[in-house]
Amino acid sequence: MMTPKDPISRRKFLSTSLALGAAGLAAPAIAQQIDPYTGQALQGTGGGATPDAGLVQYDANQDSRRNISSFRMQDWQPYFSTLTNGAILVDLPSRCLHYWSEDQAVYKLFPTSVPVSPDLTRTGRTEIIKKVEGPSWAPTPEMRKRNPEWPEFVKPGDPLNPMGTHALWLSWQYYRIHGTHDTRKIGRKSSNGCIGLYNEHIKQLYDLTKVGTQVMVI
Repeated sequence: MMTPKDPISRRKFLSTSLALGAAGLAAPAIAQQIDPYTGQALQGTGGGATPDAGLVQYDANQDSRRNISSFRMQDWQPYFSTLTNGAILVDLPSRCLHYWSEDQAVYKLFPTSVPVSPDLTRTGRTEIIKKVEGPSWAPTPEMRKRNPEWPEFVKPGDPLNPMGTHALWLSWQYYRIHGTHDTRKIGRKSSNGCIGLYNEHIKQLYDLTKVGTQVMVI
């Protein structure tokens, strides 16, 4: 169990995040205001980065929703030869995720968060190798180097956990498609490489996918 350095800040965070988290499940527009590891207000212009983003600051003006014209339905055929096991296309420039079921009866389009910088971005073909409801979270070695004050492990269900309610493990080490309690991240460059969805959307995707579902990141 993690022992926070500042229990008062933690208590402030917990009381605030629980209220905001409950509201966020009903209305994705509600955003978390507190950084989970400091108990302080999020930093940056117009909102700030979160643990998954390694506390990297971003330009809110640059990250404004200018991808509306790209946020449109896609055809699976240019990207996949078959829909065996279903398919996920993560479109980084438009910050959205497309899902097609194997029988083509289901198509979903979800807004996402994307990696904050090119060096944290990975593209190409992978697949889902594991599905977890109530995931735990541990910073990668590189995150720990940048932020040694972060805990080594956060248990499932802890409001400090940046993985949200569900997670899909990819075959690439450390890369996930997961939920987030911090709804400010969606539609922005704000992650350390993972793809984030609203918690209500990751639950839908979790229920639709299986181990072996194809994933392509472009």
